[in-house]
Amino acid sequence: MKVLISGCGGLIGSEAASFYLKQNAQVVGIDNNQRKYFFGISGDTSGNITTLLKNKNFEHIKLDIRDRAGIDLLYREKGPFDLIIHTAAQPSHDWAKNEPYTDFDINAVGTFNMLESFRLNSPDGVFIFTSTNKVYGDRPNLARLIEKNNRYDLAAKQAEKGISKNGINEDMSIDQSTHSLFGASKVSADVTAQEYGKYFHLKVGIFRGGCLTGPQHSAVPLHGFLSYIIDCAVNQRPYTIIGYKGKQVRDQIHSKDVISAFHQSYLHPKYGEVYNIGGGKENSASILEVIQILKDDYGYDLNINYLNDPRVGDHICYFTNLSKLKNDFPEWSIQWSLPKIIKEIIERKSQ
Repeated sequence: MKVLISGCGGLIGSEAASFYLKQNAQVVGIDNNQRKYFFGISGDTSGNITTLLKNKNFEHIKLDIRDRAGIDLLYREKGPFDLIIHTAAQPSHDWAKNEPYTDFDINAVGTFNMLESFRLNSPDGVFIFTSTNKVYGDRPNLARLIEKNNRYDLAAKQAEKGISKNGINEDMSIDQSTHSLFGASKVSADVTAQEYGKYFHLKVGIFRGGCLTGPQHSAVPLHGFLSYIIDCAVNQRPYTIIGYKGKQVRDQIHSKDVISAFHQSYLHPKYGEVYNIGGGKENSASILEVIQILKDDYGYDLNINYLNDPRVGDHICYFTNLSKLKNDFPEWSIQWSLPKIIKEIIERKSQ
C-alpha cells in the first residue's frame, strides 16, 4: 500500500503517518514546516518528522503544496497512491488576515493542486481532505442557546437548519455568513474537493473538523485551544479568554479517533461526501469548564486575562452531530473521552 500525506509533521498528518506505517504501508510525507513560519518556534513540527524518519518505510519530502509542478512531479514519480490524506494548510482563523494571499494560495490553490494531480495520476485511489467547521462561518451562532453558569448549550428546539440539541450537522448552509478569510479559503477547498468527487466520480471524502487534538499538537495562542490552555497551565503562563465570558463551547476529538474515521473512509469510500467530525456533545466543554477541570483534578490554578471582544466569526457553542458519520461508517466510534485526552496531554506537557 502506498500512502501520500501532506502536512505530515502536523497533528493529523503525523498521526496518519504513524497509523499507516504500523500497517506496513509505504508512506510519503510532504511538509515544509510552514507552521513554524505562521506561529514561530512554538509551531515547529520538525520533531514529529524526525520521529517518523526512524521508520524505513517513511520518506519525507520538503515540498510546498503551492508548487504545482512539484506536486505533479511527486505524484508521477512516487505514485500511484492508494490513499492521499491532505492535511497541509494555513490553519488559523486569526492569522489569515495578516497575509491573505498566503492563506488562500495554501488552503485553496494548494488543495486544488493536490486534487488535480490525484485525478491525473492516482484516480483509482482514495483522497481524504481535512476541512474545518469554519466553513459554516458564524452561522452556528444563530442557534438558540441556553446560558448556564459556566457554559452555553444548544436548546432542544431550533429554527435554523443543521442545528439540534445533539449538535451541528452537515445540513447547515455554508453560505451568507461571516467566515474569516481562513474560513473562506477553506470553503473554496471544501467545495472543490466535493466537485472532484461528484463531477469526476472520484473517491473523495471531506471531513469538517472541530477541535482536533492530541499530545503531539504544536498548539499556539491562535490555534489548538485545548493543548494550548494545558500548556499554559503546566508551564504557569497566563491564559487569555477572548469574548463570550469564557462560556464558549467546543468539542474535542483525539487525533487517533480522527484517523480511525479516515481509515473507514478508505475502506468504504464515497464520492465527494461531507462529514462533520468532532468529539460530539459528550466530549464538549467550555473554556471555563476546562479551567475548572485543570484546577479540580490536577491542581493547576491558571492566571486568567479577559478580552471582551470575541474573534470575528468565532463560534459561541459548537459541538458536532456525529449521526451521518456513524451511519455511513458503523464500525467507527469515539474511543477517547475528554478526561482521557486531557490526562494524556498533561502527561506529555509535563515531561
